[in-house]
Amino acid sequence: MELYDGALNANEITNRWYNDNKLKNYGAIMSFVGVVRDEGGIEGLSFDLYEPILKSWFDRWQEIAKAQNAIILMAHSKGDVAVHETSFIAGVCSPQRKVALNLINEFVEDFKANAPIWKYDLVNNERIYALKRSQKLQNAGILA
Repeated sequence: MELYDGALNANEITNRWYNDNKLKNYGAIMSFVGVVRDEGGIEGLSFDLYEPILKSWFDRWQEIAKAQNAIILMAHSKGDVAVHETSFIAGVCSPQRKVALNLINEFVEDFKANAPIWKYDLVNNERIYALKRSQKLQNAGILA
């Protein structure tokens, strides 16, 4: 799990993940790159996260992947990310293509629903909580 201030350098991260894992006998190395869309008049998005819960959530996914002889990689932004920049990258390395395809889909869907990351719209240099696009996190207590 890699956390960065601001936008992610998708080329550097995905190329590094590929180079770090290509000789480990994985038959599939795939990535998902999440880019901030230009919609609703926003200038970008801003992210707050709670690292202890995020690490626990990510570690659980590593165990799920390990049971299938795979690994999961993740990079996410903290703070502001402009429109058309990258805020999230997920990767899966697996001996089999079908395992990688299933894992990356399940991981990204669970990330959207359960990762302890709070999203704000950037409009006129202000952070506005994206309530309509947010979900309540289970067991988050006052962080929900």
